[in-house]
Amino acid sequence: MKIFLAGATGFVGSALIPRLLQENHQLRVLVRHPDRADRLPAPIKVVAGDPTRPGKWQEEAASAEVIINLTGASVFTRWTAKVKQQIMDSRVLSTRNLVAAMQSSPTPMTLINTSAAGYYGSHDDRPKTEKAPPGNDFLAQVCTAWEHEAMKAAEHGHRVAIARLAVVLGRVGGALNQMLPPFRLGLGGRMGSGQQPFPWIHLDDLTAIFAFLCHHREIAGPVNCAAPQVISNAEFTKALGRALKRPTLLAVPGFILRLMMGEMSTALLSGTRVIPEVLQQHGFVFRFPEIDQAFTELLSRS
Repeated sequence: MKIFLAGATGFVGSALIPRLLQENHQLRVLVRHPDRADRLPAPIKVVAGDPTRPGKWQEEAASAEVIINLTGASVFTRWTAKVKQQIMDSRVLSTRNLVAAMQSSPTPMTLINTSAAGYYGSHDDRPKTEKAPPGNDFLAQVCTAWEHEAMKAAEHGHRVAIARLAVVLGRVGGALNQMLPPFRLGLGGRMGSGQQPFPWIHLDDLTAIFAFLCHHREIAGPVNCAAPQVISNAEFTKALGRALKRPTLLAVPGFILRLMMGEMSTALLSGTRVIPEVLQQHGFVFRFPEIDQAFTELLSRS
């Protein structure tokens, strides 16, 4: 299968490439900085370009059977007005340009576009399947605009799957990499009350989901990419402490997070109970359905 991958050098993209090559897919990857391409495996065709701007790279995208879009500026920073615009534009503009490329394809294509569990908002504790409506906070607004751009491809006869990602746990990079130093020192703890839901997924399961979506053409629309085990921030904290054999008695008060992170603290102090209903209905099997399993595997390699 010919796959065009945008966001190939990021945390998820770097792990997804070996998975797709293992399945003998033909990969074209879009990179802003060609000098970074020497880190990519030899069978890959590298395409230089900025996904937020139209360019010659769109011709390569249009020649693929599947486009996987992983682009997007990090949300784990203080949200100034400038940063919020970057978060929105990096997602919406890249998706818009990829959809524009698909319109020149003579045959139907597949777009697997990322989104986030933040689509559902962060102030409602009810379980959320893919049928649940969006929230109204900033991240929900970003996800709604992002998905709206992606679904325009469906209007032109293409298949669109929206991967709504929970917090991705991997050995190198991502959220866990930032958490480990204080936890290893015994300084880790829950955030705020700790009662807020904490949707998560092991990186290996996530890359398997992308491969699964490539092959299962009957799946279209939103797909919750979260482990089936629903846990709270406090339960996540205790599980990480158990895995590291370190105490987790400390806590970061909500007002401290608000002072440090501003509006972004809302995403840390509240959460959403995300249920991967579509994946379960289509027979996807999680290798790491429970957090203790995930930490055992991740920390054994760190």
